Amino acid sequence: MKNKATLPYAGLQVIEFTHMVMGPTCGMVLADLGADVIKIEPIDGDKTRKLLGSGSGFFPMFNRNKKSLAIDLTQEKGRQLVEKLIAKADVVCENFKPGTMKKLGLDYATLKEKFPRLIYVSNKGFLPGPYDHRTALDEVVQMMGGLAYMTGPIERPLRAGTSVNDIMGGVFGAIGVLAALKERDSTGIGQEIQSALFENNVFLVGQHMMQYAVTGQAAKPMPNRISAWAIYDVFEVLYGEKIFLAVVTDTQWQIFCEAFGFKDLFHDPQLKTNNMRVAQRSRLIPSIQERLVNTPAKEIAHLFETNGLPFAPITRPDELFDDEHLLQTGGLAPITITDGPLAGTGSAIPLLPFSMDGERLGVRQNPPRVGQHTEEVLQTLGCTALEIQELVQSGVVQIENQQ
Repeated sequence: MKNKATLPYAGLQVIEFTHMVMGPTCGMVLADLGADVIKIEPIDGDKTRKLLGSGSGFFPMFNRNKKSLAIDLTQEKGRQLVEKLIAKADVVCENFKPGTMKKLGLDYATLKEKFPRLIYVSNKGFLPGPYDHRTALDEVVQMMGGLAYMTGPIERPLRAGTSVNDIMGGVFGAIGVLAALKERDSTGIGQEIQSALFENNVFLVGQHMMQYAVTGQAAKPMPNRISAWAIYDVFEVLYGEKIFLAVVTDTQWQIFCEAFGFKDLFHDPQLKTNNMRVAQRSRLIPSIQERLVNTPAKEIAHLFETNGLPFAPITRPDELFDDEHLLQTGGLAPITITDGPLAGTGSAIPLLPFSMDGERLGVRQNPPRVGQHTEEVLQTLGCTALEIQELVQSGVVQIENQQ
């Protein structure tokens, strides 16, 4: 893990007003890169902490390396304290519905007059336009933006299996911040960055839009698509195990046929090139399925791996905690769970998917408990112990051990 002092954005001050996934992801990227991120939470904590089911992993995944300030922004004193923090900050990050920050007097138009160097990133459902008044969710924009159509079978739109737009939208928000910081180095002036779920989704399906532009044929949903490659599918093999196999070049086709002894397929004149094999896919895939059905998945995987052919086991997310590659390369970092039925227990968490000078950006701080850093943050504003206690007693702030 890179040393904190060598992280590229060490010393950057970020004030984060976020919940759910998109905004927290933006703040997490900045935090992982070394920024000092203070998460502003309601007195009773971010409601994301209490989500059930598929939402129960949101808070621990996207709020590492942050500090928690539990404060009541409906009180004037609370807003004054937060504005003092913003006065010292480089970046404000938010993802609440349109108008929320303006009601609090913490919108960009208000703050830029006081703090012209401030960079303000809003993570929203839509960029300004006809849709920007709508309430958006990842699933909403997947449905209206073509991704659900491409993911499910024909007439059965299906959302992707993770919060792709929330996560990538947050990442793009962070990229915008990094670009604005670079520009501020030259101009001395901050700016507002806007990142949006819908526009992110359209970017993701852009390849399918351009497929239509190039071919004049609308893209079919992925389960019904015309594949670019003849062998690019999941096969059921011995004991009902499933494995994904791909043969995407003519050279790989020769290697594949030699490795498995399929000389008849290699010498079939109708299967000579990839495009010819794509045209024959309706008979080729069933033939390969029949040939592999009694072969163990491990044996197939071994042959594909030793011959440099693409393959993949079908893996559940929970099985990745034991993935040998992630374990040996430091792709998972230890954390302590802070909320839910297993609060206080240890686990591991995936890191950002890149390294810097051979080192991963690790977890310097566990996802914070509600109000864990309230006292510490207030002290940086010059508040005395007596003043902090008065703020607690008046319900303006909450300190973790006094909840």
